[in-house]
Amino acid sequence: MTGKVTGDNLAKEISTKLNVLIALSIKQLLGEKSFQRASKRRTGISEVVHYLADMGLPAKDIAEIVGSPVTSVRTLLTPTRRK
Repeated sequence: MTGKVTGDNLAKEISTKLNVLIALSIKQLLGEKSFQRASKRRTGISEVVHYLADMGLPAKDIAEIVGSPVTSVRTLLTPTRRK
């Protein structure tokens, strides 16, 4: 059992580090201004969320990459209804 726990911890640590690298790459591509907090809302996040979702990443990983709550990411990925 100890080996499995260590393996799971290692996988989680690697995943976290990869998410940080992805986030830094996105920041560089979009420019830092896209990720700065001018107000509570950050511009450019919706496009990044949709791009990462199209690449097959789950909402939990996307939330970690962009630094937003999972519920916010899921809301962005939910198609809007027209009234």
